[in-house]
Amino acid sequence: MTVRIMSDKELARLEVLRDLDDQRLTAAAAADILGLGRRQVLRLLRAYRTRGVDGLISKQRGRPSNRRKPEDVRAEALAIITERYADFGPTLAAEKLRELHDICLGRETVRVWMAQAGIWCTRKKRRGRVYQPRYRRDCLGELVQIDGSEHRWFEHRGPMCTLLVFIDDATSRLMHLRFVETESTFAYFAATQGYLEAHGKPVAFYSDKHSVFRAARTGVTGDGMTQFGRALHALNIEIICANSSQAKGRVERANKTLQDRLVKELRLAGVSTIEAGNAFLPGFIADYNARFAKAPVNPKDLHRPMSSRETLDDAFTWRVERTLSQALTLQYDKVLFILDPTEEAQDAIGKRVEVLDYPDGRLAIRHNGVDLPYRAFDKIRHVKQADIVENKRLGPLLEMIRQQQMAQAPEKRSRRGPQRRDQTGHMFSIG
Repeated sequence: MTVRIMSDKELARLEVLRDLDDQRLTAAAAADILGLGRRQVLRLLRAYRTRGVDGLISKQRGRPSNRRKPEDVRAEALAIITERYADFGPTLAAEKLRELHDICLGRETVRVWMAQAGIWCTRKKRRGRVYQPRYRRDCLGELVQIDGSEHRWFEHRGPMCTLLVFIDDATSRLMHLRFVETESTFAYFAATQGYLEAHGKPVAFYSDKHSVFRAARTGVTGDGMTQFGRALHALNIEIICANSSQAKGRVERANKTLQDRLVKELRLAGVSTIEAGNAFLPGFIADYNARFAKAPVNPKDLHRPMSSRETLDDAFTWRVERTLSQALTLQYDKVLFILDPTEEAQDAIGKRVEVLDYPDGRLAIRHNGVDLPYRAFDKIRHVKQADIVENKRLGPLLEMIRQQQMAQAPEKRSRRGPQRRDQTGHMFSIG
């Protein structure tokens, strides 16, 4: 019965010591086989002759380790974890115990304790489908994966929002993070502009097939390119769309890590708004990269500086083309624009002019690089009685328009136009 509880190492020693006891081996040969000194082998032989196989079994078996943490430390740590960090992983929980509670424990110790207490589920039990990994790119800035993660980042303290994530494929470094209300073209405009100002131009961005990055049909900007794709093309940056979420697994795994770590860091910092969250992110990015970033295979940085001809404000705008009528008018997003009769505007009659809609609500009408002055007449906005009185020549027409508007349901802006929010949080387009 004693033999059945012997370890493989002890069983191997038993076989060698039996041969040594029967004089089929010398003490020196037994020492070479077991990797022990000759005197140690002779001590084991004496124990074997005196007590049999029981003399080869470790006396420490079944007893607590001499290096075991005190039970009161274990109880205190588990009580803190249960109360404050029940949904933390062992690594993050060990960090917080050390930083905030002056309890220094190894992450493996915390992992075992949490698993024994039922707080943590081991990796073996959580194992899912296995996907073959893709090799990293060699250089920083060669491929930057981008994605938007909609989540309740501020938990019950604030509204649900989206975090735009930029992560380098070669190093797994968080290059840029930004909280936005929704994953829209203008949100990516602002986030990408911040990225380029901080790091320069990467070789390519790697994204999913969101409508911001990939046109479901041709004709979005006249050439089958989205507004975001057109902006990157103007800056000589490639945009690549992945066929599956697993193909851009680095940013997907980063999203899962952020949904765990960042949510709890925001909770501990008491952050509850998008503005405060964006102010908190730089420090979090630096700490995250210090812990998890990898060294690139090639130390060369492939980010390129912006040239003097490239203007980010003009690149990251919503651009559409319209034909200027004989009356110097054009329509955009259900707003009628009347151009001033300047020489440049008259030269553009019957030609295509470009409408530039900026993220901050500014709008420009441009032809051959020249901005054309204009005034707008919003066909959706209800006409006030004061407008009818002041403009007597258009009075009857405006009265008819007002009556029609009052009798019909409010007309909505174009669904294809850019969507933004004003300072009060309401959606608006232009006008």
